Amino acid sequence: MEDYLQGCRAALQESQPLHVVLGNEACDLDSMVSALALAFFLAKTTEAEDVFVPVLNIKRSELPLRGDNVFLLQKFHIPESLLIFRDEIDLHALHQAGQLTLILVDHHVLPRSDADLEEAVAEVLDHRPIEQKRCPPCHVSVELVGSCTTLVTERILQGAPEILDRQTAALLHGTIILDCVNMDLQIGKATLKDKTYVEKLEALFPDLPERNDIFDSLQKAKFDVSGLTTEQMLRKDQKTIFKQGIRVAVSAIYMDLEAFLQRPSLIADLRAFCQTHIYDVLVAMTIFFNTHNEPVRQLAIYCPHAALRMTVSLRPRFTLRALQSSACTCCPLLGSHSYTEVP
Repeated sequence: MEDYLQGCRAALQESQPLHVVLGNEACDLDSMVSALALAFFLAKTTEAEDVFVPVLNIKRSELPLRGDNVFLLQKFHIPESLLIFRDEIDLHALHQAGQLTLILVDHHVLPRSDADLEEAVAEVLDHRPIEQKRCPPCHVSVELVGSCTTLVTERILQGAPEILDRQTAALLHGTIILDCVNMDLQIGKATLKDKTYVEKLEALFPDLPERNDIFDSLQKAKFDVSGLTTEQMLRKDQKTIFKQGIRVAVSAIYMDLEAFLQRPSLIADLRAFCQTHIYDVLVAMTIFFNTHNEPVRQLAIYCPHAALRMTVSLRPRFTLRALQSSACTCCPLLGSHSYTEVP
């Protein structure tokens, strides 16, 4: 993998057509590893001299916000300096020059800022339900599994298992285990396919880390928000929704909601975040694990615009169960609700 990534960086210095494997804007562990492994597979199995480059869909400066990503890269000796980030490659310029082919992995809808790149999309590999009206007109492969990395593993093991080394297998293995909550069937995140391909990786590489060990380490790294500012916490795992002229930020916050609400100057920080990034609504979805190791999600909505805040408070379905409790219509922080995930 390291030699391959070194070649990718060298390819950026040359003026040539590129096949870019692009993960989603959150750049969580699943997205990052899926992009790296799929690009590696395509580069090793394509007979033509096409250049396949994985691109992480965040700025380089944002990688430290994703503790589980950093942990896994360090554990399996992938230098961060070899990775290519979105602010290090001009996809729009490549497209205008007719030198870009895109493969989307772990997402299938480009944001509005990348709308003109849609015609460059040649393939999609995702594990989320398709938004029919917005999916690019290309080959789309979607299967509802717990981790997109499972689908990449399947592609590799069915297409060219001989290219898989321990380093790449370890990246895939750890990511599936984290995404599928340590393959806990009671939680219901893992599917039969996820389970099957974790077992296949373990059979091929018996010295892979024990499931409990790698899950606990990744979980700890993912939920470690010590030292982060409120803005960094909001950006750590964030997606943007744009609908009917309203920009909504949805941020996963890896701590209990009550602890989040006690942060100093929280309202001022939320206001500054929305102003800086031009959001009308901010949905903070806090996540923690209870004593039974079940993920508990809590939702709070920040909306600085009074009229829109009133609209949201009158439409509880807008927040997907978030406003089942009473909402305050005078405070920008509308309300919260918590629930435990069940199969």
